[in-house]
Amino acid sequence: MALCWYLLSFLFHSLYAHNDFFTSIGQMTDLLYTEKDLVTSLKEYIRQEENRLEKVKEWAGKLDSLTITATQDPEGYLGHPVNAFKLMKRLNSEWADLESLVLKDTANGFISNLTLQRQFFPTDEDQTGAAKALLRLQDTYQLSAYTISNGDLPGVVHKSQMTVADCFELGKIAYTEADYYHTELWMAQALTQLDEGDESTIDKVTVMDYLSYAIYQQGELERALELTKRMLKLDPNHQRANGNLKYFEFQLEKQRKKVLDKRDAQRKRSKDPLPERKKYEMLCRGEGIKLTPRRQSRLFCRYFDNNRNPRLLLAPVKKEDEWDRPRIVRYHDIISDSEIMTVKELAKPRLRRATISNPTTGVLETAPYRISKSAWLSGYEHSTIEKINQRIEDITGLEMDTAEELQVANYGVGGQYEPHFDFGRKDEPDAFKELGTGNRIATWLFYMSDVSAGGATVFTDVGAAVWPKKGTAVFWYNLFASGEGDYSTRHAACPVLVGNKWVSNKWIHERGQEFRRPCDISENE
Repeated sequence: MALCWYLLSFLFHSLYAHNDFFTSIGQMTDLLYTEKDLVTSLKEYIRQEENRLEKVKEWAGKLDSLTITATQDPEGYLGHPVNAFKLMKRLNSEWADLESLVLKDTANGFISNLTLQRQFFPTDEDQTGAAKALLRLQDTYQLSAYTISNGDLPGVVHKSQMTVADCFELGKIAYTEADYYHTELWMAQALTQLDEGDESTIDKVTVMDYLSYAIYQQGELERALELTKRMLKLDPNHQRANGNLKYFEFQLEKQRKKVLDKRDAQRKRSKDPLPERKKYEMLCRGEGIKLTPRRQSRLFCRYFDNNRNPRLLLAPVKKEDEWDRPRIVRYHDIISDSEIMTVKELAKPRLRRATISNPTTGVLETAPYRISKSAWLSGYEHSTIEKINQRIEDITGLEMDTAEELQVANYGVGGQYEPHFDFGRKDEPDAFKELGTGNRIATWLFYMSDVSAGGATVFTDVGAAVWPKKGTAVFWYNLFASGEGDYSTRHAACPVLVGNKWVSNKWIHERGQEFRRPCDISENE
């Protein structure tokens, strides 16, 4: 037994420390094995004290079957955002509840082992981040709370349904953010499931307490009053409900006396989106794409050898026009499965929360609009990376010596990168000063996984959407030949609805391209 605990402890301590688990599905897979090992030790404890710990045994049985299924296809399982959220919730909250059940008896070391491993568990930030990701997916893809709770998402393999407690937790997180729009949606879903007979330790009065306040905060006094009266039928002595009843009635009487206009029946979200945000979300859903049939007819597929490049002469690449202005091209079968596996294996131990450059200070910092983890790989450290860099140079004709290292990114629960430019604008003259290689002239982006739903790359200014396809790469110029920035390349990575998105990109810089892509005197050519 002691050897078992020793090996388990060694396993955890051999893992590198993770932060922000929710920002990378790839790293979250470790948590499934962590949870599976904990279930194994828990079952051993149950065998010794089965009669006294019947509740604990039921818990272990439930999680045992779940983890067996999950670890057969960890990335596919965590590709479902509800599964990812519930993993965060279990490890951050529910295992602590379990500890309280068995705290009085630590004879065989289960509690001490669980306490030891908790330092590797997700944090409150991870659980909140996973919850916010679900709310973001709900908004972007216009999903109802019922659809998400029931697990009816497109492309789902490992369907997972949400309990009353899960819905209540989402509503509470929205409530703490003063997001009363989502508070109402998820408290209403929790109440619906309770009304339909779902069993839960959370009672209807508690749910209605949050729900009535969220409705009141959105200005719907009559609905808030109606719900408060329903609460008092269940609990006539509820102190806050009795106070709210008088207050709501008083406020409604004031409205009638002043003959106030009724609010618009269609409630807005707690934060009114900007026009670009609306375009971004529409493109993510496959709506609002602006490619007319006439422009579509000018896009072609071809075999490409880049002016008889020796490395491409006998094996030209498959090139497809994705968009005309800005010109975006896709190369098919451009990176093999074995190369993808190597890149992912090299990147996984180094994945860290992706950062952005603060336009004012230039300091790298995390941002809520970029949810992913990234790592940087150099050509000198592995022959596969060197080959990939050479391939990009052969196809684009651009110098790679001044390009940035290959950046590998894995997106987390609802992972996204909201609209941005890859190049430095005129008001950011020092954007890449420390590199000494000029501005980012072009972007090369590999798709290293298929995505079941969501995850498109969209160009908000021109209404373009490019969907992930494993083994392909897309390429575009960020700068005109004059060196001026092409503002039509403003783009975003849509939230991953279902699946696991892996990409890698190469940012190519100006220096070294003087004879490969000569300057043009026209500003926008």
